[in-house]
Amino acid sequence: MQETTSPRSTRLRMVLLVIFLVGLVVVGKALGLESYFTKEKIIALVKSAGYFGIVVYLTIFALGELFHIPGMLFVATGVVLYGQVAGAFIGLFGAIASVSVSFLVVRSLGGTALQEVKWKIVVRILERIEDKPIQTVILIRLFTWLAPGANYALALSPIRFREYLIGSSIGLIIPVLGFAFLFEWFISYLGWTAS
Repeated sequence: MQETTSPRSTRLRMVLLVIFLVGLVVVGKALGLESYFTKEKIIALVKSAGYFGIVVYLTIFALGELFHIPGMLFVATGVVLYGQVAGAFIGLFGAIASVSVSFLVVRSLGGTALQEVKWKIVVRILERIEDKPIQTVILIRLFTWLAPGANYALALSPIRFREYLIGSSIGLIIPVLGFAFLFEWFISYLGWTAS
């Protein structure tokens, strides 16, 4: 189902979206937020939250995605915090939650603005998304993993959130669980511990 908007409204939404996204990066850099998104600080914050640790972990994961902090840092931290198996699945849930939050934020600001773009490559991709939305998202996730740019582009496309969520949930299984299980092999080499 396509959303009908005027070209002026679409341009205004895109300008607001760009201002918001650039503002996030500028504010993040100005405040030095990337220094707060370290394994050690995330672990300390999650542990200090006690029973609410998982909620804190998921919230930080979602915020990190908006601030372009590499999502696999959070998956690795989940493995360190909760162990290989539980951490892998908590990391997967966090990844799905984080790309969902990113999608919803961008969609609320930018709408489905990509429908207005007339470039042949964009038109072909949008046709593919409309014909096979879930399969397309699965394929995109297998190659882009947690890349914020993929979240933004999909949010600006006509895909429905439900299809995006299903496709992302399936498409993130292999990269996130694969990374989490392979990461365990490198923990001793890297010296990462939850203590």
